[in-house]
Amino acid sequence: MSISLSTASLPVFEKFLGNLRHLLTKAQADVQARGYDEQALVQYRLAPDMLPFKAQIYIACDAAKLCAARVAGLEAPVFENTENTLEALIGRIDRTLAWLKTVPPGALDGLEDKQITFPSGKTTRTLRGEDYVKNWALPNMFFHITTAYAILRHNGVTIGKTEFLMGAGG
Repeated sequence: MSISLSTASLPVFEKFLGNLRHLLTKAQADVQARGYDEQALVQYRLAPDMLPFKAQIYIACDAAKLCAARVAGLEAPVFENTENTLEALIGRIDRTLAWLKTVPPGALDGLEDKQITFPSGKTTRTLRGEDYVKNWALPNMFFHITTAYAILRHNGVTIGKTEFLMGAGG
């Protein structure tokens, strides 16, 4: 079987957002077990100029849904970035995963050369569809999932590399 934009993106988005969901359920259990305010995690930043944990979840979800929508020419759902609890952040992941399942795989295939223009900070970028998937959207999602993982680990949540890579299946 050959690789396509859909096989290179949709299953990867779904797997790693699912793994992220698992990490958040582990964080919920840690909050319960150690009895601290979950806002210590939700608002935590690794550095003063980095976004808080909750924003890492927002952006990881947005990277996946916006990639699929932009390449396929679909309308992505808009989430207002108001989730402020671990439960609400898990809900955002669930909504993203549910929407990704509605994207027909064939809607992305054959669009490797489609020009994708998207906001990037205070400017815009334009990349070919294949380059957008492989060199922007996937790395962006992984960056924010990795940052969320690092925040949880730094704060004592008992998770490891296997859970990052395999989620609940680890």
